[in-house]
Amino acid sequence: MKHYLLDKNLIEFGNKMFEAMHLVGLFVIGTAIIWASWTEVFHIIEAGGPKIKDVLLLFIYLELGAMVGIYFKTKRLPVRYLIYIAVTALTRVLAIDVKEMSDIHMVTLTGAILLLGVAILVRRISSTRFSEN
Repeated sequence: MKHYLLDKNLIEFGNKMFEAMHLVGLFVIGTAIIWASWTEVFHIIEAGGPKIKDVLLLFIYLELGAMVGIYFKTKRLPVRYLIYIAVTALTRVLAIDVKEMSDIHMVTLTGAILLLGVAILVRRISSTRFSEN
């Protein structure tokens, strides 16, 4: 009987430690996102104003922050936000490097954005049609 209680107490302690490390990790990630965002804002101020690449990078930080916030509240990873981040990142690359890109590179990036957009649509439809609730 004592052996069982010891195992149960160890498991409970391990679960509490895991939860604590999980929260610390989320706070570290959130802090890093805020730090990176403010660093970008100061960079924009030094440059005399934002460029499209700066605005898109701020959107990426905003989406990352929203994803961490949702994960913090619900303990579920919002997959759609990851896809939004990927779309924004690819759009940023396309907008910044469009003059130096070959046609095939441009078509590939555009196709990837389209594919991710379809993935968002499929994910959205499947979550409403086949929800667990």
